[in-house]
Amino acid sequence: MDGSHTSSAPPPGAGADWTIDQGWNSYSPAEHEVWTTLYERQTALLKDRACEPFLKGLEALDLHGDGIPDFRRINAELIGLTGWQVVAVPGLVPDAVFFEHLANRRFPAGRFIRTRDQLDYLQEPDVFHDVFGHVPMLTDPVFADYMAAYGRGGMRALSKGHLAHLARLYWHTVEFGLMRTDAGLRIYGAGIVSSRAESVFCLDEASPHRLGFDLIRVMRTPYRIDDFQPTYFVIPSLEELLAASLQDFGPIYEALEGLADIPIGETVPADQVLHIGTQTHHHERPGPQ
Repeated sequence: MDGSHTSSAPPPGAGADWTIDQGWNSYSPAEHEVWTTLYERQTALLKDRACEPFLKGLEALDLHGDGIPDFRRINAELIGLTGWQVVAVPGLVPDAVFFEHLANRRFPAGRFIRTRDQLDYLQEPDVFHDVFGHVPMLTDPVFADYMAAYGRGGMRALSKGHLAHLARLYWHTVEFGLMRTDAGLRIYGAGIVSSRAESVFCLDEASPHRLGFDLIRVMRTPYRIDDFQPTYFVIPSLEELLAASLQDFGPIYEALEGLADIPIGETVPADQVLHIGTQTHHHERPGPQ
């Protein structure tokens, strides 16, 4: 969720909740081959980089299969594990629709897959990002509860005018979050685990800052949508991430109204610093002005 979900009416063929049939039988052999290529490449890379809940989720759902997974097969397992299910949507959906799906333990996923010449970069999330990136973590009961809580909080944020702040929480956790473990830093964010280049950059490069998770700090921090992140936030555990999401956000929103954003790539004295980055990559590739 990046705050850019469309606000128009559902397209033809979609239900009022924007869901569509996945149409699994219509995928071509070439499309299945793209999934297999991406899957095999990422799983080989992530063995010592992704967090244990993600790796266990991959195993539980058997996402390799015969190419692009059939959502019906995934849901048979996922519902039994955490009560979640994957629903197909035609693309980006309105924020209110997105939040309602999450609050009711439905994860909206695009059905299209990138072409072979787009293996390393795609602007709009496809089925590989949505399913490979997001769904394994939904097999973990704690993270599953966090996502549902986020959906409920999103509906409140819309009414309070704080959608931008909540979008940053999603971006810096669900999409680009890191976790501290006994074995070192590990990835749980979907935007990272579905990207070969960022799976390496976020852990190995000297350029980005790696800071301890703090809810208000995260919600004051803008993000890059066009490149690697200048700053990654590191949670101590999924349990502490869930606890942060279950508190009353009313006082947090009130506090945020009196606080300025922290510019991308900058640090402040109160930060819990794990690594101060050189920001070389960010300086060499500045974002849109």
